[in-house]
Amino acid sequence: MPSRPEPVITSYADAPTRTLRAAGVTFAYRELGPSGAVPVVFFHHLSANLDNWDPRIVDAVAATRRVITFDQRGVGASSGKVPDTIEAAAEDAYAFVTALGLTEIDVFAFSMGGMVAQDLAVAHPGLIRRWVLTGTGPRGGKDMDKVGRTTYLDVLRATLTRRDPKEILFFEQDSIGRKAATEFVARLGERTRDRDTAVTLGAFRTQLQAIARYGRSAPSDLSPLTIPTLIANGDHDRMVPSVLSEDLHRRIPGSELVIYPNSGHGGIFQYWQDFAPRAAAFLSA
Repeated sequence: MPSRPEPVITSYADAPTRTLRAAGVTFAYRELGPSGAVPVVFFHHLSANLDNWDPRIVDAVAATRRVITFDQRGVGASSGKVPDTIEAAAEDAYAFVTALGLTEIDVFAFSMGGMVAQDLAVAHPGLIRRWVLTGTGPRGGKDMDKVGRTTYLDVLRATLTRRDPKEILFFEQDSIGRKAATEFVARLGERTRDRDTAVTLGAFRTQLQAIARYGRSAPSDLSPLTIPTLIANGDHDRMVPSVLSEDLHRRIPGSELVIYPNSGHGGIFQYWQDFAPRAAAFLSA
């Protein structure tokens, strides 16, 4: 009797954690969605591990596409030491995707992940077919190097009020923003088994230093890129100022820009009901 094919996993809460060895690093990753030649690889934010992706967005994309999330070197369950530059993180990402046998990918990136994705696209033309860049900005963008100051202040506020730092960093502090923050954090806790390893304080500090270097460095020339691009953010992002999304939009020819009202760095999570299907449709176009 022929064996039955394994059922397709389309819920991020059920995606098993796997490992892959590449460039001397054991990368932790998860995979879900139907098989396909070109997967969507998710690039996560500062101090984030596999459990920090909003399942409403991942599941929307995975309904029709193969999705891969992964921990960068030194983050979560991946081995090694966190790289101190965004360029090095991009090369780690390249090692990971090529070790999977991939020669072309689509990308969904948030915050620092968008910075890594940009360096990956510049260093390896032709690898990225389509991408969604959210809550992020370009290399050398105005005030990009001040992300660390905002982050440290909000982490302190969260500690003093016994809240998750993402509630303050990602959302406005009015009644609407607080409600969206509470719902977002609750969604991140829906996975109850096989949780990822917490990100260390040392890894967090090294990533902040890498972002500061990225912000102080000379801008990358993104004008040659012909990648179909969707850029999204909230209209009051204090972490990576919203004007940087507009700057990125100007630098990438033909890109689309979506700015959500009355929202901050986590605007895409506050407005996930609109954004999740929009991003999924864009990536599958």
